[in-house]
Amino acid sequence: MSAPTWIFDLDDTLHQASLGIFAHISRMMNLYMERHLDMSAEEARQLRLHYWHRYGATLQGLMRHHAVDAGHFLQETHVLDELYRWLVWEPSLAATLKALPGRKIVLSNGPQHYIEGLLDKMGIHHQFAACYGMEKMRFRPKPDRRGFRSMLQAERLDPAHCIMVEDSLPNLYAAKSLGMRTVWISRQSRKPAFVDVRVNKLSQLLRQRW
Repeated sequence: MSAPTWIFDLDDTLHQASLGIFAHISRMMNLYMERHLDMSAEEARQLRLHYWHRYGATLQGLMRHHAVDAGHFLQETHVLDELYRWLVWEPSLAATLKALPGRKIVLSNGPQHYIEGLLDKMGIHHQFAACYGMEKMRFRPKPDRRGFRSMLQAERLDPAHCIMVEDSLPNLYAAKSLGMRTVWISRQSRKPAFVDVRVNKLSQLLRQRW
């Protein structure tokens, strides 16, 4: 059997975004909405969360309902020099990726410059054959299956030969519905039926037979 193609999420999968990066991006999104949509801080916070829950990404709602320029929004809210200070990842990450058999791709709801900048900073960019952010997904964020399909088509991949590694259950559910195998990064003891493997951290992937 040929080696699989690994599809990795970025935030809270390849690095620990919840330790500071997510909070800073949220602050920057709120400030952007306050400035450009003439909102109070609380109105911006509530609307940002509403769009995130409804569409999977704040930007999707801003594009649909407020004609916000996607490129401007993503650059203003994902300033790399401000985010690097909170960048935390497993010390063994590079070795883990190298040891996993098969091609590797990043599929993230973040912007392209953010994905590539973080991968460069972690010293693992060269281990990935391709990176797909919001722009290359045609602004159809996970768990929208159209975003997944655009990546699969562009890379000429058979979902049955792909493994999706994610911290988000809705995204894994979408991947499974397309025929991929699924790995959930989580410390929870439960494991939904659409999750094939659950691990606490990426280095535990090496304990499995792929």
